Amino acid sequence: MCEATLRILWPPAADWLGRQAAGSALHCRVGTGKATYHRYDPQRRHHLITYGMRMVAAKQEAGTADGWLSTREILARGYFDGELSTLNLLAHTCCHEFAHLLQCSAGQRARGSVHNREFYTILDELHASGGAEATRRFLADEADRRGLPLSDRPFLLPEPRQLARQWRIGQAVTFGEGRHQGRVVRINRKTCTVEGTGPSRGSRFRVPLSLLRPA
Repeated sequence: MCEATLRILWPPAADWLGRQAAGSALHCRVGTGKATYHRYDPQRRHHLITYGMRMVAAKQEAGTADGWLSTREILARGYFDGELSTLNLLAHTCCHEFAHLLQCSAGQRARGSVHNREFYTILDELHASGGAEATRRFLADEADRRGLPLSDRPFLLPEPRQLARQWRIGQAVTFGEGRHQGRVVRINRKTCTVEGTGPSRGSRFRVPLSLLRPA
């Protein structure tokens, strides 16, 4: 994903980015958690995109891909014909983070206004221009060349009722990448109400079903 961003998405935009801020540079790195993000250092004119290993792992199957914004974007905006697969999700994630880079460079990102109209105009253009498809092909070809499993097999998200049947009242759970603990006190159609335990004692949360994990 780092190479796809640097070799496929960055070159067509490099001249424009250089005009926005001379000497702009991009570094991509792999993080150990789920966190996947773009950051910009204006003093160094340095863009950083981090792809989390646990994000990649979560997008290998429908049950764990459900809670990600990239999943909702593919379905709602029809990217890759609205088809969910590991390959499509990872290619779209590259485009999503690169769209933040372009949005930031254009001065269209502000506190409290991140996934705004300007952001989706840029993201739509990355897909319409063929950048997203080129990224998808690059990931598929590189995975094949390196002997890495990267499925393009479509999958469907589990129905909310199916997810809800996984949980029971009183069950110990974790969420927020393990930062919070609690016990299920109510099972709703798309969420569980969780009473915090341990460090989270005294708090109550409504947690999407797909983000819960057994403790």
